[in-house]
Amino acid sequence: MSLIKSEKEIELLKEGGKYLAFVLEKIKEKISPGIFTKDLDIVAEKEIRKLGAVPSFLNYTPWGSEKPYPASLCVSVNDEVVHGIPGGRILKEGDIVGLDIGLIHEKLFVDMAETCPVGKISDEDQKLIEKTKKALHLGIASALPGSKIGAIGSAIENFAKPFGYGIVRDLGGHGVGHAVHEEPYIPNFGDKNSGEELLPGMVLAIEPMLTCGTHKVKLLSDGYTVVTEDGSRSAHFEHSIVITRGAPLILTQ
Repeated sequence: MSLIKSEKEIELLKEGGKYLAFVLEKIKEKISPGIFTKDLDIVAEKEIRKLGAVPSFLNYTPWGSEKPYPASLCVSVNDEVVHGIPGGRILKEGDIVGLDIGLIHEKLFVDMAETCPVGKISDEDQKLIEKTKKALHLGIASALPGSKIGAIGSAIENFAKPFGYGIVRDLGGHGVGHAVHEEPYIPNFGDKNSGEELLPGMVLAIEPMLTCGTHKVKLLSDGYTVVTEDGSRSAHFEHSIVITRGAPLILTQ
């Protein structure tokens, strides 16, 4: 874990976060029935590099993986929770698609994700998307100095549980700022008094993942794509934030 201590670094993180949010909007403009997921990745890399930044996911090898990630964007469709590899899959009317993206700006890393509809979607899927987004913002609001890491997951779990959603337990948020993944690990459930203390200067990626069924997931043979065990649909939202002496600062908006 590393702390951001200078105002210059915070300003650079804010700039990188704005760049990333801009890129994600450009990708979302291309979502429509009939588009290949690989075409979304092409847009992602092109737009990131146009801004003078570098895709942080491309050729990144996370701990435990045997091969680098081959794209700039993760595209996860329907029951794919996270880390779907873009390729020849065609999006269809009624799909929901998770877009997870990161970039490096002036040696600093930011990360964000959003789940989007493809054309007209079911009321159930729309509710899942809206509730997952709300869970993210409740998790962010709980990230206050002096609180524990567990406060974030507790806020997410207490909100999502009454709706009957599965809260993915095998994956969670993480530190960011000086690398794609840093300590601490941030579960999306648990005791509000658990984990280390939140300190001003921490840069965190908070990312709830909710499902319409089980919380259990499995890894596909490509080594990256994580899907729900029961085939139920999943939504994923993420922002990078900085812990301050007051309310958290959302970088990726």
